[in-house]
Amino acid sequence: MQKKKPFEDDTDPKVLAAYRKMLDAAPDVEWKGAARPYTSINGNMYSAISRDDIIGLRLSRADLKAFMETYETTHFEGYPGFFQKEYVAVPQTLLANTRALRRWFRKSYDHAAGLKPKPTTRKKK
Repeated sequence: MQKKKPFEDDTDPKVLAAYRKMLDAAPDVEWKGAARPYTSINGNMYSAISRDDIIGLRLSRADLKAFMETYETTHFEGYPGFFQKEYVAVPQTLLANTRALRRWFRKSYDHAAGLKPKPTTRKKK
């Protein structure tokens, strides 16, 4: 039995379930985070769940605009008062639409994979 991560006790179960389903579409993706779940590639984060139980996705400029217009949403607020301009807030109404979530998650992954890699802060063993 795997040990539960701290966020599993205080994250809205509906949001966590939607996030899991979204990530299941990409079996090569591993979620990270001890306090809050997130995904990253080459040191670039591209999805996360905020403390307010909002999923955020990092998108290209064109996709960001299209998402915000289609779903009438705003930029993702990772921490209270800190809006991440490259991220959108996934509205609660979209959480039940696994197909759409997976499609947007894949766009987010593809965008982040094309960004310049960032050095990680962990020391190699």
